[in-house]
Amino acid sequence: MGVLKKDFKFMVDVKKDGVLLRQSDLDFENEGVLNPAVIREGNVIHLFYRAVRKGNYSTIGYCRLDGPLNIDKRDTTPFLSPQLDYEKHGMEDPRIVKIDDTYYLTYVAFDGDNALGALATSTNLQHFERYGIIAPQISYADFDRLTKDNCELNGKYLRYNRGANILADKDLVFFPRRINGKLTFLHRIKPDIQIVSINDLNELTDAFWENYFRHFDRHILLAPKYPHEVSYVGSGCPPVETKAGWLLIYHGVKDMVKGYEYSCCVALLDLDDPKKEIARLSYPLFKPELDYELAGDVDDVCFPTGTALINGVLYIYYGAADDLIACACVRLSTLVNELVGIGKAKQQQTPVIPVPPHHQL
Repeated sequence: MGVLKKDFKFMVDVKKDGVLLRQSDLDFENEGVLNPAVIREGNVIHLFYRAVRKGNYSTIGYCRLDGPLNIDKRDTTPFLSPQLDYEKHGMEDPRIVKIDDTYYLTYVAFDGDNALGALATSTNLQHFERYGIIAPQISYADFDRLTKDNCELNGKYLRYNRGANILADKDLVFFPRRINGKLTFLHRIKPDIQIVSINDLNELTDAFWENYFRHFDRHILLAPKYPHEVSYVGSGCPPVETKAGWLLIYHGVKDMVKGYEYSCCVALLDLDDPKKEIARLSYPLFKPELDYELAGDVDDVCFPTGTALINGVLYIYYGAADDLIACACVRLSTLVNELVGIGKAKQQQTPVIPVPPHHQL
């Protein structure tokens, strides 16, 4: 556990439950396991995780949990492996939701040059059919052409994307139900998180994306706001529906002398119009503090990608230092009440003093 900072008052208590899954000697995951998609079915929790072999080739592995922290079954071969050119170098960082009777598994398809959000679907969690890339495939030149006369954008769009043949578009995450009848998903072109709402996936045509980028500023959901997320933000776990709003757990990144630090961050969004931000924590829910978070393939990383709610406690599964899978937990009602309080203070234009989180539950 982290060192307790007793000189602060804490309002949201977080417990770090430790390492859940490490790399093995198996060829497909001998470099690392990280960033799992998580879905709960009854008492069973399914993890579809990024498995990395030497040379940085990624497949999707699978393990089953009995309860939030007990591994009941772990496959010894990849659950999903690259089959098509657009994913030939790897299937990375999956997320999963169930909408109606269909499971939507999104992941980053990497062909060695381009990293883009892709989708596979299933009705039984056993056999997945690849839908293909659903993120926009746009060059920086076209992005600049479509946005420059219509939008005022953060200058970091230029810094992070200038010269790209195809803009990297990662962290594709669906909401777990239709909102106002529409499929809604998040994606991330640095430095912000963007949102898309459609009636059907077939709408994602070149013409759709051209119009989308002409009004790109209308589709920005979250932009960096606080010091721990000043460099950029990215989608994390599929949003959790609560009576107060959509609980969005995302990652925030700040540039430090030794490199980037990735923290777990939280916002509350309006149920009917998630573009409306009700509140967000002005401090990380948790950040790299423990040895396995501070040092690894990429140092200083807590990268949340999936949750499971059990008896009022929200378990957050995350990649630590791009090496292994860890878990932290927080009482959902406490977290939501904190955000609701921040939202009310915001409406009353009352200054909210940032409060660092506690790391014991």
